[in-house]
Amino acid sequence: MTTPLRKDAARNWERIVSVARTLVDQGTALQLNDVARRAELGVATVYRHFPTPEALLETLATPCLEALAAHGERALAEPDPWTALAGFLQRTVEAQVTDAALPPVAAAPVDVLPRTTELKATLRTAGTALLDRARTAGAVRPDLTAADLVPLMCGIAHAVDVHGGAPADRSATAHRYLVTFLLGLRATPQAG
Repeated sequence: MTTPLRKDAARNWERIVSVARTLVDQGTALQLNDVARRAELGVATVYRHFPTPEALLETLATPCLEALAAHGERALAEPDPWTALAGFLQRTVEAQVTDAALPPVAAAPVDVLPRTTELKATLRTAGTALLDRARTAGAVRPDLTAADLVPLMCGIAHAVDVHGGAPADRSATAHRYLVTFLLGLRATPQAG
């Protein structure tokens, strides 16, 4: 259990996170000295809350990771394996193209915060279970593995970054790319 922050420390934490969110959403790399300057706080204050830019970035991505993990848990309760997997992948791609903090955190080979590691493990477990259910039901290609899903989803997100158009069009572009991917994912009846 963590100790609640004093009111002034909580305000400072909120200011740091708000400034960092703005920078990440603008595509600006997080530098803690820059965050401190823009938040009009001392550098030591920022470093007390976030010892590294990666810790700050993971903090920004945590709400999105939590929402995806919750969606993964709900998807596991969906009775139709194809609908469950497709919905989970759709939500994942939407998150990747709408939350600028998520892609670098999802792609990082090492996490700074234990909560990030926990959430990423929950997402991998849900994705694997959803894929296994869909494969067992004969709904997806038998040669697709759980290890294939992350790079394929990252590929869609990258394609949207490169070709997605205006920010307002990114979700629609991601959806179009995912639908094309899902068509290739579906199992086709074997000729017999």
